[in-house]
Amino acid sequence: MALVKVKAPAKINLTLDIVSKRPDGYHDVSMVMQAVSLYDTLTLTVDEEISGDTVIPSCEGYDIPLDDSNIVCKAARAFYQHTGVRPHPLKIEIEKLIPAGAGLAGGSADGAGTVLGLNYLYKTHLSMKEMADICAKVGSDVPFCLLGGTMHATGIGTTLKKLCPMQKCFIVICKPEISVSTKEAYDACDSRPYKSFLYTDELIRRLYSRDIRGLSSCLYNEFEQVLSLPLINDIKKRMMSLSAIGASMSGSGSAVFGIFLNEKKAKLCVEELKKDFDKVFLCEPIKNGALIE
Repeated sequence: MALVKVKAPAKINLTLDIVSKRPDGYHDVSMVMQAVSLYDTLTLTVDEEISGDTVIPSCEGYDIPLDDSNIVCKAARAFYQHTGVRPHPLKIEIEKLIPAGAGLAGGSADGAGTVLGLNYLYKTHLSMKEMADICAKVGSDVPFCLLGGTMHATGIGTTLKKLCPMQKCFIVICKPEISVSTKEAYDACDSRPYKSFLYTDELIRRLYSRDIRGLSSCLYNEFEQVLSLPLINDIKKRMMSLSAIGASMSGSGSAVFGIFLNEKKAKLCVEELKKDFDKVFLCEPIKNGALIE
């Protein structure tokens, strides 16, 4: 038996601009993604005594699919196909902290962690670029979850450019018990003219000028603008009233994050939000993606 543990961090979208709809039905985007210190932990166990391509995911306490549709199964098969490695029965135990259906890339993080873990277990010595190429076949957010840090994502989200790291701050994430339809959000974006100004470009300028307050004033999520989401707006207002210098929804939602300069005030915000919401987290921006523990 061979075993490895992988820490897979969540991401937030500091910006999310929809640029255009492509002929293939996908959308071109421009967004800044930031890895944060909220992790799922994956334990991968390979039985090298037996041949077989069975992948068995397990996860306690979360209602996620535990069959071949789970992203860790897709990631494992993409790894085997790319490397030509003869597969063995594989167990992937997922200890989830990243809420599902939140716009925090919890599933994508697990997919990236699977590719990284298998590269370690099988000693295939793949480069980060090779692993990112495998990840891109699994999902558009998966390459970012492998690489982490602060990135400008373009195309369908898989073309990544490393940016200046986000300054130290404290990030409060709140996941309400509502869901947002990604299809409905994209359809709403398609129903109006695409804007020429991109908030992403302005945020990147503030990032390089090391202006955390200015950066926080440029947070933007196109889906928020086209959907009626009163609960999301209420959470943002509460965060701002509790000393956040900026707040926004992440990805297609429904998680909301607020940026704080002061840890004590961030902790107070967590305490206040926990009175009404079960899933509230305090974290920080990080420079890494998935890591071997």
